[in-house]
Amino acid sequence: MIFIINTSGNGLEFVLDNHHKAVTVEKQSIALPAVAEQFLTECGAKWSNLTAIGVVVGPGSFTGIRMGIAYAKGLALGLNIPVVGINAFELYLAATPDAFVAIDYGRGDLFVSSPKHAPCTMTIEEVETEQMKCPRTVGHKPFDLLLAPKIVADKIIHGNMEPVVPMYLRPSYAEEAKNKNVQ
Repeated sequence: MIFIINTSGNGLEFVLDNHHKAVTVEKQSIALPAVAEQFLTECGAKWSNLTAIGVVVGPGSFTGIRMGIAYAKGLALGLNIPVVGINAFELYLAATPDAFVAIDYGRGDLFVSSPKHAPCTMTIEEVETEQMKCPRTVGHKPFDLLLAPKIVADKIIHGNMEPVVPMYLRPSYAEEAKNKNVQ
């Protein structure tokens, strides 16, 4: 059984087999262990049933991503199972392989990727031009986390086991402030 964890947004989201749970919580860091345990129990599973853990590595909430990765790595280490990172672009493109993915995170630019573009940031003007190279644009609605177990399984089968690290496409607020103060 592959357990999927997503903390890249405002809440918590989990997948196990065909079971899915998304909850809004006030403090992800406090709720994560209890909600994960409750979800496994609701699914009739135990930690020992897990064969791998997948975790969304971004783009998304800076702190949420780091916390989700740390939690997933801790579980995987304790259970002696692999942990596999998946990014939001992989999830969008699994559902719509020929799409241009544009995710607005509210800072004036968009996170983008497509079969023709490696993950990066673009201005709205750049997006308007580049999205025309693909038949459709997605990213304005949440991705389907139920696609994650297949992506994780494929990565394990094909040995595509890259280190699980956050996907940062731009500097954090703290890094931007530091860079402004240095100049």
